[in-house]
Amino acid sequence: MDQQIASNVTAKRLKIAIQGYDKGGDPKKPVEGLGGGYRYCRLGTPLFNEFGDIHEAVSFPDLAAHVFFSETGAPLPKKVDGSTPLIGQHKNKIVYLLFSPAEQGFPREAAGNVLTPDALASLPSAPEGFDGERVVYAEGCTVSSERLKAEGVVFKQIPYQIEGA
Repeated sequence: MDQQIASNVTAKRLKIAIQGYDKGGDPKKPVEGLGGGYRYCRLGTPLFNEFGDIHEAVSFPDLAAHVFFSETGAPLPKKVDGSTPLIGQHKNKIVYLLFSPAEQGFPREAAGNVLTPDALASLPSAPEGFDGERVVYAEGCTVSSERLKAEGVVFKQIPYQIEGA
């Protein structure tokens, strides 16, 4: 698409529809605007490649925002930097992400992208009185289903169980 279409043609048409206009240029025939607004945005790198795998250029903050929204239906409360696997809480869900961009596609315990018993024990704990679900996204899991259930944790595998993949 021509680079100028959105900024020159589409923006002018939206402005007219929002603010209103004079039909045929005649001020005696005003057409009331619909109100509202618009924002012009540029798309970034796709999160997933043509094979459904996480794109190699995807960063932790970008994947975290998508995972959180897919899981909760709400935007991420604050941008995360990957210093902790905890990406946020919404209502009765706490969402964690074990993701190492450099090691993606290769589940390795040493890379920190596999939910191991040690990784599970080191996850930031839920707030006092929390009785909801803790959801952990990672590339693999070595924790038994019995222990996950006892800890109130649901494991979801990256990228296969990320909605929108």
